[in-house]
Amino acid sequence: MAKTYSYDLRKKIIEAIERDGLKKSEAAKIFHVSRNTIDLWIKRREETGDYKPLSNRPHRTKAKIKDWKKFEEFANKYGDKTQVEMALLWEEQISSRTISRGLQKIGFTRNSGETPRRRKTQGNAHQDKRATGIKNETNRNGVNLTAN
Repeated sequence: MAKTYSYDLRKKIIEAIERDGLKKSEAAKIFHVSRNTIDLWIKRREETGDYKPLSNRPHRTKAKIKDWKKFEEFANKYGDKTQVEMALLWEEQISSRTISRGLQKIGFTRNSGETPRRRKTQGNAHQDKRATGIKNETNRNGVNLTAN
């Protein structure tokens, strides 16, 4: 990953070049910065008005699916379609990957040969196991897994 130079260093180098008439290549040697980096700082200042470092934080995108209840109804209605087909059927332009993330978020899954359904949470699966009357299930070391 590229090294981020401080704003003060950037300012000092640019001032040395512009005020003192130092050549870019000389400034690069003195300050141990590549000439290309200096050129990029100058170009950025021309484009944006400053040579501040760019943010390294990932840019957050706006959620494409805003009404999750509506999306869940959509998923139940068109769950037999592929994600690409679902993306084309959605009311706004949306990618199949966004459909995939949305289906995962609402816990929607399909098993081969079955109709699409919502996935049970682990809490429900644990309750279902208890309801069937399975008691004293142990692991291979004899530790009881179902005890309260």
